[in-house]
Amino acid sequence: MLLRLTNLFSFFLLVLPFTLAHRIEIDPGEKECYFESLQPQDKMTITYEVGGSIGGGHLDIDFYVTDPQGKTIYTQHKKPQGSFSLSADQGGKFSYCFSNEMSSYARKVLSFNVHGQLYVGDDEQIAPVEQEVRDLSTGLQLVKDEQAYLVVRERVHRNTCESTNSRVKWWAIVQTVILFSLCAWNVHYLKSWFEVKRVL
Repeated sequence: MLLRLTNLFSFFLLVLPFTLAHRIEIDPGEKECYFESLQPQDKMTITYEVGGSIGGGHLDIDFYVTDPQGKTIYTQHKKPQGSFSLSADQGGKFSYCFSNEMSSYARKVLSFNVHGQLYVGDDEQIAPVEQEVRDLSTGLQLVKDEQAYLVVRERVHRNTCESTNSRVKWWAIVQTVILFSLCAWNVHYLKSWFEVKRVL
């Protein structure tokens, strides 16, 4: 019984989808590349979103995926978010890169997730409980993806609000200084009208 539970547990570790969540900063003119080793019929999904830009600039990034031979199989230019899924038709290292080479001054803050699922042949009979566990795992993965998306969106909106609040604060300070300067000038100007000028 213990051996069966150990085998079942190790089986779930191999079969259940895995998730890697990352948050990186990419300097202007740079690119960051990563790779995943896949076997034939393994599945991989990459989702990303630009969560901020340090130093101004647009919230966009270039994204591309290459196969083990180095051939580009997917490209997306200047998008703030995206998703790509692939089912490996061959084994090897599939690499994916995020490029900020189009920017000359803005550092980009990027969040991305990599989801994968190892292929298990249909030859095996799957118990109903195992199928339910797989379905629950897929549902949990969808919930985790949605939560990660919401965290990034909250960060983007918070940065926008903080930037707007800072601009409003400085604009109010400038208006106050201008108002007091005009008041002081008006008082001085009106006083000069009522001063008696004597010629000696």
